[in-house]
Amino acid sequence: MPDSEGVQQQTVRSRQLDAWLADALGHAAWTLAPASSDASFRRYFRVTQPDRPADTLIVMDAPPDKEDCRPFAQVARLFGAAGVNVPRILAENFEQGFLLLSDLGNTTYLSALQADDGANADRLYRDAIAALIEIQRASRENVLPEYDRALLQRELMLFPDWYVAKQRGITLSPTQQAALHTVFERLLANNLAQPRAFVHRDYHSRNLMVATPNPGVLDFQDAVHGPITYDLMSLLRDAYIAWPEERVIDWCARYWEAAHKAGLPVQPDFGEFYRDFEWMGAQRQLKVLGIFARLCHRDGKDAYLKDQPLVMSYLRKTCERYQELWPLARLLDQIDPVDKKTGLTF
Repeated sequence: MPDSEGVQQQTVRSRQLDAWLADALGHAAWTLAPASSDASFRRYFRVTQPDRPADTLIVMDAPPDKEDCRPFAQVARLFGAAGVNVPRILAENFEQGFLLLSDLGNTTYLSALQADDGANADRLYRDAIAALIEIQRASRENVLPEYDRALLQRELMLFPDWYVAKQRGITLSPTQQAALHTVFERLLANNLAQPRAFVHRDYHSRNLMVATPNPGVLDFQDAVHGPITYDLMSLLRDAYIAWPEERVIDWCARYWEAAHKAGLPVQPDFGEFYRDFEWMGAQRQLKVLGIFARLCHRDGKDAYLKDQPLVMSYLRKTCERYQELWPLARLLDQIDPVDKKTGLTF
């Protein structure tokens, strides 16, 4: 529970939001309801006005001492200009950290896919791939931050710092550290050598909405310019829902063919492209394992721990497929032993 100081801060923040929203809407008659949860300090509320109950809006509350909503606004306009269905910004106050946005609804890809057991998966993923290609076709250098070596490496270090040391309580030996460093360097070399495009950086089933036009795209404020396989890999090796390998390969091939037709700089050989896809996946999976551990052990958000086994399974399978990544496969067996009969970690 929040302490008294935290409650007081929330009360002050709520009053600031009410005052700004009254000015933005031109009246003070509305109701607010939580619209979504977020792993960051941002909060989202759905705004309902009594004279137009069907025309709901979304207000973003991003405390300026913890979050900067300018990148969200920049990327919303950038992706929107590319023809992607993103929230329209109706009013903004960067100093206070408030945005008023159009509402893309409350049906995420994840909820839709779970509701119908994936019956509409091909249609939804076809739409998501088409939207991703539109984002990538708009790519230009020196517009978004670079997904450079320093950022990729900081993300990789979340794995030893938070998953291994904090969650598993393990101190790596010098030999284990050397093995991890060797694999990190191989992953970084591959990631940085890939063709580059705009990268949403969290393009998956919780950030895609079933909408018209489909999909609605959210949570893009951390977008960068980086490896072209990153978003496709986030979509198809999703931390929250898994698909059979043959289906993933089929969707990958469909993207690769469409990307070629769109003039995107994907690898000319599909086998090389799929290898890049998997190695990019290993980087993200290491990062996500560390982020989920940090969300639990630093931020008290333990719900993400239930999603770690799927992410770890992706990582293990990739490391076992490529000889260059075998040192990481052995390390995973050492820090997270698996019962070969049950598939469960000890």
